[in-house]
Amino acid sequence: METVGTTRMSSKGQIVIPEAIRKRLNLNAGAQFIVVGEGDVVILKAISIPGMETFDALIRQARQQAKAAGLERADVSKAISKARGRK
Repeated sequence: METVGTTRMSSKGQIVIPEAIRKRLNLNAGAQFIVVGEGDVVILKAISIPGMETFDALIRQARQQAKAAGLERADVSKAISKARGRK
């Protein structure tokens, strides 16, 4: 399995991820990335959309934490309105 490759940047700032790496990571056209640059290092981190199972688990966890904190739906609505600058 290839984990290192070389590429060039075009005049438009585009780069091509080597085919072997694209295949190994199952990257397809339209894949989105977070790009981090520091010094002479550039890191691409693929963004993946969580599945519904993961999303449901996050919602359950948030509801449990809100309940433990004594929050109610009205509290959430007030916080949203405040954050949006509404009264």
